[in-house]
Amino acid sequence: MGEIWILIPLAPFLLGGFAVWSRHQTRLAEVQIKATAENAAQYAAHTQALEDRVRVLERIVTDKGYDVATQIEALRDARRTEALIDQREPEVRS
Repeated sequence: MGEIWILIPLAPFLLGGFAVWSRHQTRLAEVQIKATAENAAQYAAHTQALEDRVRVLERIVTDKGYDVATQIEALRDARRTEALIDQREPEVRS
């Protein structure tokens, strides 16, 4: 313990090193905060876009009185009809 006086000349270097390390940590935190804020903004924009799409779908279904099940069945029937036509088309050509 009597030789602690040897550290006194090193104190400015230790304090300078601590100051540099502290500034570096502050900059790292600022960069991380900026990246987090950018990600949050992107997620918010994406969420807003999805909410807008859902609103449009709700409006289509409720305002115009669409019967979604009937439309789905009509599409299935149209696909079946197209499939039958595609199957019979080679028979007609031969």
